[in-house]
Amino acid sequence: MSANTVMMKAADYKAKWHDADELKWAARHWATRIGVKVPQIHLRLMKTKWASMSTAGRLTLNIDLLLLPKALGEFVIVHELVHLIAPNHGKVFKSFMYAYLPDWEERGRDLQLNGHRDK
Repeated sequence: MSANTVMMKAADYKAKWHDADELKWAARHWATRIGVKVPQIHLRLMKTKWASMSTAGRLTLNIDLLLLPKALGEFVIVHELVHLIAPNHGKVFKSFMYAYLPDWEERGRDLQLNGHRDK
């Protein structure tokens, strides 16, 4: 496993976020690892999606992510941050997702099954 990949252990997959600050810290951490700038990170209730990313780098995370396992929140964070370097869901996007979260497809399925929201 390279320095740019993270595989979740079964016990880690069930870990929950402690608070909003930890979620924001994770977003800043991943932005640094991926090499993108995120000048603003906001949390708010979002009815139809888990997060959004503006072209200016404003990351908005759904406050309901605090109720999900960290592994699913990290999937959402990495997904949005990768959009800063690959705007669509094509081959380049998927390559970056595999590089940073090799199990990203499984996490995405789990989010759809357990999160009860489309992403």
